[in-house]
Amino acid sequence: MLVPLTRQKFEQVIPLIATGPQYKYYWGKFSNFLQRLLISVVSIVVILLVKVFFKFEFDLIVFVLGIVGAFYWLWYPVFKASVRNSKCRRYKYSGFFRGRILDWWITDQLIGKQETVNNKGDLVIVENREKRLNLEIGDDTGFTIEFEAPLRSAYKVIARGQIAEMIVMSDRADLSSIEEFSDIYIPSRDLWVSDYPFVRQDFFNEVSRRLREGQQDRPRRRRRSEEQRSRRAEEEDDRY
Repeated sequence: MLVPLTRQKFEQVIPLIATGPQYKYYWGKFSNFLQRLLISVVSIVVILLVKVFFKFEFDLIVFVLGIVGAFYWLWYPVFKASVRNSKCRRYKYSGFFRGRILDWWITDQLIGKQETVNNKGDLVIVENREKRLNLEIGDDTGFTIEFEAPLRSAYKVIARGQIAEMIVMSDRADLSSIEEFSDIYIPSRDLWVSDYPFVRQDFFNEVSRRLREGQQDRPRRRRRSEEQRSRRAEEEDDRY
């Protein structure tokens, strides 16, 4: 099932400014924080040296640059997440996709190489690899999507046949060509599968709930119309 979303709803689900989980994602490890902090310290020192050895009339500009540099360690994760969000929001059209997990498998991905020296003094190249979960998701129309994310222990509960939901993005109004898609939600396990948390989960769950309720209401309305037609037929028979 693929249901188009309005632009307003899409911009609610994919926010422009970084959310808490997105900020945490780009906050990184302690080593990343130290790198940003070092950049902040260097920026402050450079600005102070420039201020001492050169005289500028634009003290306000220097002050602003000093504030920006001093808090680089704090605002940079917000900037990174917001840039990534804006790349998704540039797509003109979006939709809510609900399908089933057709298949899953695990792969190893090379994420970097590191050169080191062993005890004999020989140069050794160490490959850093990461296990990743791959999912194939599709629906009854034959529409399929392949998705991958870093493998986590919580993903052990994933199985074939489970319902999976996501937001898809396209530059075509009919969504015939999907350019990008968000993280995946598995309702039966209340589980999110992702590398980067694209969506605001509260708005996403609201869309999912409304569509689920709409699907449940259709059979009810169909039964009601059939019952109404049956009653009208009985009334007509009674008149004759």
